[in-house]
Parts: sequence; structure tokens; C-alpha cells
Amino acid sequence: MKTNNELKGIAIQVIKKEKKAIEKLENYIDDNFSKAVETIFSSKGRVIITGIGKSANIGMKIVSTLNSTGTPAIFMHAADAIHGDLGIIQPDDVIICISKSGNTPEIKVLVPLIKNTGNILIAIVGNTESFLATQANIVLNTTVDAEADPNNLAPTTSTTAQLVMGDALAVALLECRKFTAQDFARYHPGGALGKQLYLRVEDLYKQNEKPMVTPTTGIRETILEMTSKRLGCAVVVENNKVLGIITDGDLRRMMKSNDSYAHLLAKDIMSATPKTIAENEYATNALAMMRTSSITQLVVADDEKNYLGVVHLHDILREGII
Repeated sequence: MKTNNELKGIAIQVIKKEKKAIEKLENYIDDNFSKAVETIFSSKGRVIITGIGKSANIGMKIVSTLNSTGTPAIFMHAADAIHGDLGIIQPDDVIICISKSGNTPEIKVLVPLIKNTGNILIAIVGNTESFLATQANIVLNTTVDAEADPNNLAPTTSTTAQLVMGDALAVALLECRKFTAQDFARYHPGGALGKQLYLRVEDLYKQNEKPMVTPTTGIRETILEMTSKRLGCAVVVENNKVLGIITDGDLRRMMKSNDSYAHLLAKDIMSATPKTIAENEYATNALAMMRTSSITQLVVADDEKNYLGVVHLHDILREGII
């Protein structure tokens, strides 16, 4: 077994080798890259990505990235393609074939079949003299000096280079499509990232009860209203207009500064002009307001200060927005 320092040294060397491989990619970004982006962007079809082995794994990840950023893509395993899956390809599709050597038996069988379809073939390949590179319409070079393992066998730096080239394509296409944060949310409705971009206050506060007292409500009734609605507050309302808010902090300050408080009314202890938010605001904006003001709830009101409800910090955290 290696020592602790030896293991850390191995990790550092792998990272350095992969970093070097990525940096070298900068020298391979040429007119072919621009042509590949323009071809995909102008295509009326999809991107079909194919490969075998570890390159296939990278291809599946690139497909996911393209789909999530507005470029329709499908993965087609090279081995399955020559046994029936070639029917996935439609006339307007652009094919991306990923391979380190560009000379594997499956690639040599598959490429002529793709050429026969008349579809444009883009190669992401680590050998620009290979069969794949010479047959492709566009070549994206991902040559690496060596793999990260001491035997120069396990796909490591080569697959990293393929992945980064795929990311570069996806981001370039994203910018060409003027893909916005709202577009991203549309494709990621179930995740925390998507929720940050589409979840609004109105999606949260309506599930809560509506703690409410009038300016002349007594302290006992006010406390009962706060505890029964379980939001840590009661909003002081007159003619449905927000006048103030009473929170746990207001109660503590009342008890600290008064020996007797049975005679007090809601208007005597409320905080006037509470922090309010419109129901169409994003939940992330509500969270930012809470953090800035060090509070745990916001009064939801319209432009005319009509009381709509309360959104609580826990409502936002429950949705995974932090």
C-alpha cells in the first residue's frame, strides 16, 4: 500500500497531466470548430452522437449537455448502430463520432454507413491521420500526449479532452441560440437550479395560513393568532391594508420593556412598514431579502398594500433553494 504522501502525489500528477491536456486543446480550436458550430446551429435536424467504449460514455454526457442547453441530441452506440440502430439517423441530422484512435473495427464499419446516408459527419478524434479523421467532413482534434496512468493505457486524459471539446461545442451553440436563464429553467423544472429560475412567491405563500390581526386586537388574541398559524408572526391589517407586523422578536421586546402588557394592543407593539414582496417575485429574491434583513418571513402584498399572505424562509428551503 502506498503512503499517504505517495497517494496525494499520484493524485496531483494525474491532475497536472489532465490540466496539460486541456490547455493543449486551445491550440486545436481552429476554423473547423467554427464550422462545426455553424453546421449544427443551421441544421434542421438533431445531433446524433456515437462512439464506443469510454468514448461512448463521454458521448452520452455531451448529449445530456446539448439537450439541456437547447440543442436536441441523441446518443447512438456505435456497436448497436451496425446492428439496426442506424435507423435513428434522419436526413437533416448531424452526426458526431467520438474516438481516440479513430481506427477501431466498429468505427471502420460504421463510418462508411454514415457516409452513405449523406449526413454531415463531425469527428472528435485523437488521431488526425486515422480512418475516422480522413472520412469526416469536419475534424475536431483532441490529441493528447499520453494518458494519465503510468502504463499509458486507461482512457483518462483522452476522455477529459473529448469531454471539454463537447462542452465547448455546447456552450458555443448555447450562445448562438441566445439561450437564457429562463430557457434553462424550462428544461430543468424539477431540479434546484431550475426552481431558482422559475419558482415564484405565489407558488409558496398560498399553501400557508394567513395570520392576521387588527390594530385593536389584544395581546392575548394576537399571541394565539401567531401560535395557531405557526409562521412566527401576525400581520396587522385594517380594511385589508397592511399596517405592520408582529413577530416573535416584537413579543420579546414587549415583555422586556413592560412589567404588565395585558392592556396593550397589536398597534402598540407592531413593527410599522414591514418588509413586503409581490407575489410574482422570484423565490430567490424573497430569500435574498430575508438574508439582507435577517428575517424569516415576508408579507406578501400587492401594489396597493392589500394583504395576500406570508412567505416563510422554511417554504423556500423546503424547495431546495439555498
